[in-house]
Parts: sequence; structure tokens; C-alpha cells
Amino acid sequence: MAALVEEFTLSTGVLGAGPGGFLGVEQSDKADQFLVTDSSRTVVLYKVSDQKPLGSWSVKQGQTITCPAVCNFQTGEYIVVHDHKVLRIWNHEDVNLDKVFKATLSAEVHRVHSVQRTEPLVLFRRGAARGLEALLTEPQQNIEAVIPDEEVIRWSEFFMVFKQPVLIFITEKHGNYFAYVRLCKSHSFSKYTLLLGKEEKSVKPNFTARVDGKFISLVSLSSDGCIYETLIPLYSSDTEKSQRLVRALMLKAVVSAGAQNDTAITILDQDHIAVLGPPLPTSKECLSIWNIKFQTLQTSKELPQGTSGQLWYHGEILFMLHGKCLTVIPYKCEVSSLAGALGKLKHTQESGTHPMPHFVNWETCSGYELGSYSAEQSKTPRRKKIETSLQPEVPGSKQLLSIIKKDSEKHIEVELRKFLAKSTPDFHTVIGDLVAGLLGRCKAEPSFYPRNCLMQLIQTHVLSYSLCPGLMEIALEHTDVQMLQLCLQQFPDIPESTTCACLKLFLSDTIHNEKKEMQEPAEIVQNGCSPEDSSCSKDDQQLSKKPKGEAKETLSFPVTSCPVAPKRAALLNAVLHSAYSETFLLPHLKDIPAKHITLFLQYLQFLYLKCSGSAAMTLPGVSPPTLSQIMDWICLLLDANFTVVLMIPEAKRLILNLYKFVKSQISVYSELNKIEVSFRELQKLNQDKSSRGLYSIEVLELF
Repeated sequence: MAALVEEFTLSTGVLGAGPGGFLGVEQSDKADQFLVTDSSRTVVLYKVSDQKPLGSWSVKQGQTITCPAVCNFQTGEYIVVHDHKVLRIWNHEDVNLDKVFKATLSAEVHRVHSVQRTEPLVLFRRGAARGLEALLTEPQQNIEAVIPDEEVIRWSEFFMVFKQPVLIFITEKHGNYFAYVRLCKSHSFSKYTLLLGKEEKSVKPNFTARVDGKFISLVSLSSDGCIYETLIPLYSSDTEKSQRLVRALMLKAVVSAGAQNDTAITILDQDHIAVLGPPLPTSKECLSIWNIKFQTLQTSKELPQGTSGQLWYHGEILFMLHGKCLTVIPYKCEVSSLAGALGKLKHTQESGTHPMPHFVNWETCSGYELGSYSAEQSKTPRRKKIETSLQPEVPGSKQLLSIIKKDSEKHIEVELRKFLAKSTPDFHTVIGDLVAGLLGRCKAEPSFYPRNCLMQLIQTHVLSYSLCPGLMEIALEHTDVQMLQLCLQQFPDIPESTTCACLKLFLSDTIHNEKKEMQEPAEIVQNGCSPEDSSCSKDDQQLSKKPKGEAKETLSFPVTSCPVAPKRAALLNAVLHSAYSETFLLPHLKDIPAKHITLFLQYLQFLYLKCSGSAAMTLPGVSPPTLSQIMDWICLLLDANFTVVLMIPEAKRLILNLYKFVKSQISVYSELNKIEVSFRELQKLNQDKSSRGLYSIEVLELF
């Protein structure tokens, strides 16, 4: 999911936006400070959190700034070009641009690009590029022409790819578009012909790009209102001639067809893209965020004062010209998943747990031990020596993997505890390798089952089913219900077949003293596990125990006692919370025996009565199932096994009750839909401008 936070306006007392808006908004060497260049003479440094300018610099009357000002991240200085050829460099303490460093170049500049970890790059109008240091050594050096005559640069971007600066720029000539990729260190240069649609010949498309592995993902907003993607290889096999690249449709009809003047796009991350433009021909301009992986609109915001068709993105902040003011809109984007797109993913974070890291730090995974990169390198040798003398020797990940292959289970557990205590894992791969090593030995040695080690690794909260697909299968083989419960609570990507296998085990497995537990309501069982187990929650209470002062049920159905013991109820609740797709789940539900289906339906009936008995009542436990989840599973089970359950005599009364439950829910949703339609009609009436100033009486029949 994605969300736009409340917008705010930066002070515009010293800025003047021209008809085309601003020249640019660029990051400075401070995270919260940005350089804003207007369309004529002024550069302003803003601190966004304070919403005020920290400094302002202007060129003389008669001079014009011709490209956005940028920051040299290596020196902290600012760079701007005015009148196409005059380059200025200044510090924050400088007041007058006319008195700062000046260099007159021999060719006209298109733009100066600057990114972290490398020197700024100057891109000239004829396609040549020079590093800032080499250019300042000889400002009047000859600048070659890279692109042919009449070919004009329309868009450019600068990246750092594996410590290699990469420049890409798009040119246009008589309606034909070309892409140039330059690897600055290796001096490799490639040209590509972009195959756009016929309608693009007379309309300028919008471009944005990101690096995806060994390709540059070039994304363009077409005049037909659709977004297309073109993959451009970083390393070309043939640099002598222009290669042709075909684009592919990414998103369909995100803005109104032909609305090109006030549209813009920018990639936010690997799954989300921001689009500026009217979604329909008659609608107002709008800022929206789309999920490009699942083709869904995440959020949008109307812009009644209009825009200049410019959109800048830095960190988690969007900049745009709204009316005549520079507007800042913070946003949040969650990592997208199929479960989240289907609406079946848990979004509430349970208390006491740690969020799963969103990204893998691949630099620390290649050639470095866990925790040894950056944090270890920043320590002085003296400090390292002191820490080494005070702490016991802790194995690295490779050494621990060798221990897993041959040592005893007890020794592995001790070394693993040391390893996890020493370093806090912030990525998935190392923990995944450790689990894979343990599971590999489990398959090779059937008697080897390091349960405590696996539980420790699961509780690091960095695992998923796809990272260790054999873990739940091993737990199913050993009937380890507690480990399965923990996996169901933490893994967001469990296949439906595995979920049903867990359900079948929970329904068929004989839990010790279950009848005794059901007859002794004074005993509290925590989350389906033993009270002394530290991994169990202290908030789970016995489901069959009524809260004090509970009112009598108002439903016509009697509230029966819970048909399963608290331990089994906690296990079944974990299944109810798991993510699933109905299409893939239904075939596996048909394999569960009829008597177990009946037991599960009885438990769901009990949960329904407890949930619907009082509007303010909630089920005990840390994360009890919701009424929607209960009804979803009732419908799933009846769809998959209706004929089989109908043949069981003792299930007939149960089916009649469940039928009434489902019917009552359908009735409630039907009435809610009527109310929704009525409110929608009221909203349309409020938006109808033609009726303003007129006196009228209208009758709306809600039911």
C-alpha cells in the first residue's frame, strides 16, 4: 500500500516560477535541505522541515540561469550554469554570485548532474560529457559533438551502478527518439533507437528511469495515457551501430489521452510510480501513486489549483508546483506482495515483535561476514582490541555453517546463541543459509532435528516461506505444532497447500489431556502453548472461559461451549489469520476428512456467536480472528465440502445454523450497499454546480 501525507507549501517570497515552472529541485549535502532553481535568476536553499529558506543567490540583471543548480557532494559546494556557458561555484557563506568562482566554457551546457560517491558530471548540448575536475583544469578545452545535427537532448539522468557512474540521455530528431548510455569509467558509449508509437511523432513523452540489475528500466508516459517500459542494457555487445529497442506496456490509461502539457512521472521504488496528470478528460489534475507490479492505483490527490507538469522525487518527499507555490507532499510506500494486493495480508504488527527488514544489503552479503561491514570498519584498532579481550570468541556465518554440518545439536545451539547475541541480522540471506544448513542435515540424518535452533532462527523475524521452503515440511513430519503456529504467524507467503496441511494436522492431531483442559476453565493456556514457554504470549486466555459481567446473548442461537481445547483453538486461529487466495485454497480443503471439517465448522460457529453477541466484545488473545475472517472460512469450507458434510446426520443442524449466519451477513451487507449508494447520490448532488443558487425540494428513498 501507499499513502500521501498532508501537503505543505514552502515559502515563495524569493522565488518566481515562470510559465514553465521551476528549472529543478535538487538534493544538497544535508538530508533535509534542497536547492530550488527558478526559471530566471535565483537559486534558493530550503530546509524542508522548517519550511523556510536558508540562503538565496541571484545572478545579475540580464543574465539567465539555464540549468538547475546542484550540490557537489564531495566538497559541499554548489554549482550552477547561466547563459549556457558560464559555470559558477560557491559556498554557503558566499553572498554575491558575481564574486564567486567563474569559468567560461567553450560549448553550451545542457545540464550538470551530481550524485553521491562521485564527482559532478557536465553534459553538453551536443552530447559530450566531462567530469567537473577535468573541465575546470582546462575550461576552454575542445568539446566534441556526439549527437548529429538537429538532434536535441530531451531528458537525461545520472546513476551510480556498482561504483560505476552511468549517464543516460534521450534525444529527439524529427519525431524519432534515441537513447545514449555512457559508462564514465570505462568510457563505453552505446546508442539505441527507441521504437515509440506512431502517435508519439508530434508529442513529447515524459521519461523516468531506474537501474534494474544489468539493465536500465526506461519508463515513459505516452500520449495515449499509458505507461511503457523499455529495458536498455548497461553493457552493449555492439557499440558501433544504433540498436533498436522495443517498449512494453506497464500501466494502461493512468492519465487522460492527449493530456501531455501538465503530466509527469517518476519512479519511487521497484514497485511504485508517481503520476501527475488528469485521470479522465473532464477531471481536474491529480497526483497518484500506482503499484506497477500488480497494476493497481494505491492513492491519489486532486490538485484544484493546477500544476506545471513537473514532479521531483527525493527520499520520501515529492515536490511539485501547485498553483504558483512549490508544494511538498511526503508519502509512504510499503513493500508490495501478492497477499497484500489480494487484501489477505495481516497489516497489524503484534506487540513485542520486530518488523521484517524491507531490503537486503547485498554489499554486506558478498565477501563480508555478518555485521563485519561498516559498523566494524568504523571502529578504531584500539577499540576493536578492547572489545575482543572482553567478549568471548564468536563464530562467523561460514564457521557456524561448518559447525552445523558435523557437531552435536547441543553445541550448535550454544554457538548459534552466541552468533545471534553478537550481531543483529538486518538481512535475510545469512539466516536463510543457516536454516538451509540445518534442514540439509535433517534430510541426511533423520534422527537429527535441532528444534531449539530452528525456533531461535524463526524468532529473528527475517525469514519467509520462500527463503526456507523446507522448514514447514520438516515441522509437519515431526508434528511440531508450536513451530508451525509460529511460522503461520510470521510468514506472509505460505502456499495454500501447506496451510491446508497445517489445518489437517491441527484438526487430527491428538493434543494431550484435551478433554481435561476443556473441563478445567480455571487453567489459562497461553496461545496454544505451555505457560512456561517464553515464546508464547501472556495475553491469550482460554476461549471457553466467559469474561466477567458478560451480558446474555441476544441472538436466537444458543452459545455453546467451545468444541476444542484452548491449545487447539490457538492453533486454528493461526490458520484463520494466514494469507490465501480462494482459487488455490479450495481444492486442498476438499482433501480434509468430513469429521474434521465438521469439527472446524463447529468451532467457527462458536467464534461467530462470540463475535456477534456484542458489538463491543472481542475474543481473548493477542490477535483473535475477525468476524470477516470467520465468515470467509465458513463459506470456504461449505463451498468445498457441502455435499460431504450434508451426508453426516449430526451435521444437519449445524448446516442450518451456518446457513442462517451467512444469510444474516448477506442481509447486513446488502443494506450497507444501499446506504453506500444513497450517500454516493448525495455526494453527486453536492458536487453539481448547476444547482447552486436554485431552490428545490428533493425526496430520497433510502429503503
